[in-house]
Amino acid sequence: MPWKRPHAEEHLSFRSNWLRAAVLGANDGILSTASLVLGVAASGASRGDIVTAGIAGLVAGAGSMAAGEYVSVSSQRDTEEADLRLEARELADDPEGELAELVRIYEARGLETALATEVATALTSYDALGAHARDELGLPEDRRARPLQAAGASALSFAAGAVLPLLAIGLFGSSVRIVACVLVTILALAGLGALGARLGGAPEIPATARVVFWGVVAMGATSAIGALIGSAV
Repeated sequence: MPWKRPHAEEHLSFRSNWLRAAVLGANDGILSTASLVLGVAASGASRGDIVTAGIAGLVAGAGSMAAGEYVSVSSQRDTEEADLRLEARELADDPEGELAELVRIYEARGLETALATEVATALTSYDALGAHARDELGLPEDRRARPLQAAGASALSFAAGAVLPLLAIGLFGSSVRIVACVLVTILALAGLGALGARLGGAPEIPATARVVFWGVVAMGATSAIGALIGSAV
């Protein structure tokens, strides 16, 4: 019988914690910075004023994204840890009842009672809290909230995304800087949408289309407001 390479599957859901923060941060960095510099440019400001506003937006946005992600994910982490503490107390107070609960979970998933009892007993002996966290609470170790990871991914991706429209608006001359910034932003958003979909195992075309569509809407609205304010002031 010919040798076969062991079957290996690469599941993508373990990336959900940092991927969500990174994609959100990069999208926000590209779009908010592009909208900011386009709005300032549409008001008739000088290149120096536009670049200054863009850099300020980059720094403020990266800090805001990091702080927001850290606070949000920390709240999620606190909830998870509270559930785990409660489960640990229940295991200490009523180990037989918790074992029976685990048996019922495995029975509901299709195991016969004898096999469910054997599996539950073995997993309880190995790591009772880990078994209940995974199978009762839905909190496996690799899916738990990580505040610092989310904050770092969000801040770095925001800054990386914000650099693109900032460079476009700062490097090109006044006659083409707005067009260049819009084109660079659209390409960056399209690439981000496709990358995020690929990393998450989702269809690329719908993800790319919705990111680009709402990006164009945001840039158009900001530019119109900047032009109106610039003419009024």
